[in-house]
Amino acid sequence: MSESPASPPPSPPTPPGLYDRGEPPQVSQIEIAAVILSLLWLAGCGLYFLALGGGDETGLEGLTFLLTAMVIFFPVAMIWVAATAARASRVMREESQRLRTAIDAIRQAYIAQNQRGATEPSLARKLDEIAATTRKAEAALAIYTAGRPSVAPSASTTPGNPGATAQNQALRSSEDDQPALALGTPAEELAQPLATPDFIRALNFPETAEDNAGFSALRRALKDRQTAQLVQASQDVLTLMSQDGIYMDDLRPDLARAEIWRSFASGTRGRAVAALGGVRDRSSLALTHGRMKQDPIFRDAAHHFLRVFDRVFSSFAERASDAELQAFANTRTARAFMLVGRVAGTFD
Repeated sequence: MSESPASPPPSPPTPPGLYDRGEPPQVSQIEIAAVILSLLWLAGCGLYFLALGGGDETGLEGLTFLLTAMVIFFPVAMIWVAATAARASRVMREESQRLRTAIDAIRQAYIAQNQRGATEPSLARKLDEIAATTRKAEAALAIYTAGRPSVAPSASTTPGNPGATAQNQALRSSEDDQPALALGTPAEELAQPLATPDFIRALNFPETAEDNAGFSALRRALKDRQTAQLVQASQDVLTLMSQDGIYMDDLRPDLARAEIWRSFASGTRGRAVAALGGVRDRSSLALTHGRMKQDPIFRDAAHHFLRVFDRVFSSFAERASDAELQAFANTRTARAFMLVGRVAGTFD
């Protein structure tokens, strides 16, 4: 006898009567009231016609009978139409309340299931695909960061290595910590300053794998020391938030005016620049706030990102026009700053 496949764990029991459609009573107060009103009307009509007598002999017996029938039965029909409408309205209210209760129970069960970490197989596959795509993007950015696109990625940058990001960060930190040799003017001083369109395009990151213009702008931006630090800090935060299903393309923030961005660049903080925190998506704010409290790695990456953003944006705002500031505010890096800054209390 072959073993039956393992059945999924049983779902939590449903509260009795939650989804059961309760049968209304056969005779309700509405029907009783309708019967009483009908009997009273029929009794009144009977007494009236009995007291009136047999009527006259004018030859209008047919018309008199028709009018009598209408007078007697039309109000009774109206009474029962009103009773039927009242009963249908009551049933609809009960069904609406039952449906609302069922939806609330499903929502609570879904939240509890997510908190327990129970994930459906289809959702797990989607998360695995997202993680694989993220690792490929990290590997590509690591190649561009090294500045040698022709070199094949090593074991530390392959998509299958879960420690790729940590090793790349360690290598970058060791390179940044190396003291500069006193051999004349540094290479950064001899390099051409990064163009503003490239700066904005790089901080928005390439749209797709075929976005050659985006990758070209990213390569030029990574040659600038300050911009490369902001790109890396933004990439780390975006990668961590994508693990919770938070993507900057899904956000539609309220964009602040250019003068508010300039006030922030000049050092203004708090309520005066609260318009910069234009992200209103409650689920993204709640997930980011929870991650900030529970995950020290994300918290450190978020605070590092805010510090680097503050330093780099201050220098960028000095040379940028209002239109360029608005274009910068619509990048993925700026949206991440709006979300993380609001959660961190930058605009409080």
